Amino acid sequence: MKHDHLFLSEDTRLSLPETLSVPITNALDIFSRDFAKVFGRAPEIAPEGEADIVLRLGGNAVATEPESFAIEFVVEGGHVVARVDAADELGLIYALLYLSSDWLGVDPFWFWADREPERRGRIAIAPKPYRSAERSVRYRGWFVNDEVCLIGWTDVYPPPAEIWKPVFETLLRLGGNLVIPGTDLPRDGVQTEVAAEMGLYVSQHHAEPLGAEMFFRAHPNEEASFDRNGALFETLWREAIERQKDRKVVWALGFRGQGDCPFWEQDPDYDTPARQGELISRAVRRQYDLLQSIVPGAPCLTYVYGEIAELYRAGHVDFPEGVTRIWSDNGYGRMVSRRQHNHSLRVPSLPEAGDAGLHGIYYHATFHDLQASSHLTMLPVSSALIVDELEAAFAAKADEVLLLNCGNIRPHLYTLDLVAMLWNDGKADAGKAPEHFSRRYFPAHVGAVAALIRRFIDIATPYGPHEDDRAGDEFYHHPARSLAGHLMRGETIATAEDLLWATGRLPFSDQARWFEKLAREAATRYRALEDDCEALAARLPEAEALFFRDFLLFQTRFLRTGAEGLSCLSRSIEAFLGRQYPQAFVHAAKSVWAYRETLAAMEATEHGKWRHFFRADWLTNVKITLYTVETLRSYYRMFGDNPDFFIWHKAYLMPESEKKIYLENTHRNPPSDDLLAERLQLHFGL
Repeated sequence: MKHDHLFLSEDTRLSLPETLSVPITNALDIFSRDFAKVFGRAPEIAPEGEADIVLRLGGNAVATEPESFAIEFVVEGGHVVARVDAADELGLIYALLYLSSDWLGVDPFWFWADREPERRGRIAIAPKPYRSAERSVRYRGWFVNDEVCLIGWTDVYPPPAEIWKPVFETLLRLGGNLVIPGTDLPRDGVQTEVAAEMGLYVSQHHAEPLGAEMFFRAHPNEEASFDRNGALFETLWREAIERQKDRKVVWALGFRGQGDCPFWEQDPDYDTPARQGELISRAVRRQYDLLQSIVPGAPCLTYVYGEIAELYRAGHVDFPEGVTRIWSDNGYGRMVSRRQHNHSLRVPSLPEAGDAGLHGIYYHATFHDLQASSHLTMLPVSSALIVDELEAAFAAKADEVLLLNCGNIRPHLYTLDLVAMLWNDGKADAGKAPEHFSRRYFPAHVGAVAALIRRFIDIATPYGPHEDDRAGDEFYHHPARSLAGHLMRGETIATAEDLLWATGRLPFSDQARWFEKLAREAATRYRALEDDCEALAARLPEAEALFFRDFLLFQTRFLRTGAEGLSCLSRSIEAFLGRQYPQAFVHAAKSVWAYRETLAAMEATEHGKWRHFFRADWLTNVKITLYTVETLRSYYRMFGDNPDFFIWHKAYLMPESEKKIYLENTHRNPPSDDLLAERLQLHFGL
C-alpha cells in the first residue's frame, strides 16, 4: 500500500510536549474525548519516534507569532507523520481544536446544536502543510451577560464547572481568547477559575473595575464616595489585582456607581459634567497606576459607554495612555449610543480621526432593555448591517478588542458564528452567511434553511424609522405588561410615558391601537413562516430536525405567540375602553392562551440535557407576562360579572327557557375564566 496519507484510526498514537500546563491538559482532554467519539477510544500516548501525531510547543522556527501553530508532514518508518508546532499555550490549544474540527469533523457548536461527530473506522488526511492565519482582532471574545438561562439550568448556584466548560470550549473553537465569565456572580463561583484553566484571558464587567468586590458589598455602611473613602476603594482594587495577578487578564478600568449606574446618582455633589469627568479620570488613573505597579505592562481597557461616552466626547474625561477604549453599539446592532428609556440621541460610537491610542468594540448578539430587545431569540437585524458596522469599526482602528455579548449562547448561534468570522478574518460575506451556517447543520437542505433564516430576519417588526429599529422577543412582553398595568391602575387618558420610545406622544387608547396593529401584522408574518418551518422540519433527518425545531422553528413560534398575545391584549383594552366588557374578557383570554402557547414552545425544547434550560427566564419573563394577562382577564369580570360571577353566563349563554325557571341553588356554579371565555368566544364569534 502506498503511504501517501496520514491515516487516523483507533490505533493512532499521539506524542506530547514535555511540559503540559493545565490549559493544555484540558485541551488534550477535549481532543481525546472527540477522538474517542469518532474511533471508539482515545489516542494512545507514545514517544515522538513512535507517534503518528507529534505535538511540539515553542522553540521552533515554524510557528513564531503569538497564538499560532503550523502542521507539517514527514515520512518516518514508511508512514506519514504529522508534526504540529505551536508558538505558545494558546497556539497549541487552537491546534488541537483545529485537529478536532478539520480532521475529526467536530463542529464548533456541536454541544449547542446537539451535533455529535460521525463514528468512523478510518480517516485519511492528505499531507498538505497548514499555517494558522493571524487573527484580525488581538483580544476577541464573549461577555457572558444576562445569562439567566445558564444560571437556572442547574440546581447549583453559582453555576458549577459543568455549565461553564461548554461555553468556554465553544469560544475557543471559534478562535476567541477572552471572556468576561458572567455578571455579578458570587466570588466563590468557579467561572473565572474555569476560564483561566481552559487558557482564556479573563476581563471584567464595566461596573466591576479590576474585578474588585462592589463597594457596598464590602462596606455596606460606608459612603461609596472616592473623595471621602478613597482608601477603602483602593484596598478593594489592590486585593483584586493581587488575587488575579498570576492569571492572563485584560483588566477593566472605570468608575461607575453601585449597581451599574452613574455614581452621581448616589453622590449628588458631582452635579456638573466637568466635576463628574474629573473624578472618573482621577479614579481610573489611580487604578492604572496601582495595576502597573503590581503587574507591569498589564493590558487594560475602559468602556466609553453610556454617560461616559458623553463626558468623553465633551472632553471631560482623560484616560491614561495605553488603556484601550471600548466603544459600544446600541444593543440593536448599530454603533451609536443606546436608547435610555425614551431618550435616543444615537450619537456615533466610534473613535474619531483625532482619537489616538488603542480602541475596541463591545457588541451585542443579545440585549436586555425592558423594551424591544432580543434576549431569547436571535438578533433580527440584517447580516449586512452587522458586517458593515463591524468592518467600519475595524476601519476606524477599533480592532484591538472585540467583546461580544453572547447571553445564553443557545439562541444566538447564527450571530455568534457571523461575528467570529469577523474577528478572525476582519471581514465576512453577509450575503452568504445564511448558507455558510446552514451548510454545516442541514447539508441536504442548505438553500431552504438559508431562505428561512433570511425571512426570519426580514419579517421582524419595524417599530421606528431606523434600519436597526427591529423588534425582538421582549417587544411582545414588556409593553404588554405595561399596557395592562396602566389599564388596571386607571391610567387610560394621558400618554403612557414609558411607551413613548415606541408610539410617540399619543393618548393611551391610541398607544394600545398602535401596538395592536404592529403585533397583529407580525403574528400573520410569523404564522406563515412557522408553517413553512414545520413543513421543512418534517422533511429533515431526525438529528437535523431536532436542532431545526429547537432553533429556528422555536424562535419563530416564540415570536408568533408573543405577537398574538400582545395583539389580543391590545384589542381587549380597546374593547374595555369602549365598555364592551364581556368582549374585552374574551380578547384577554385569547391573549392568555397565546402566552401559554409560548411557554409550551419553550418547554418543548427542554428535552434531554436541556431540561430546565428556560427555568430562570427572568428577563423576557413569559410567566410574568402570563400572570399579568391572567390578572387583567380576571379584572375584567369585575365589570358586569361581579359579584356573582354567573351574570355573563346567564345573560349570554343560558337558554331562554332556563332563565325563566332559574334557581340559584341549582344553577349558580360560576364558570372558570377559561371555560367562560371559550363559551363567550363562540357566542360573540371572536
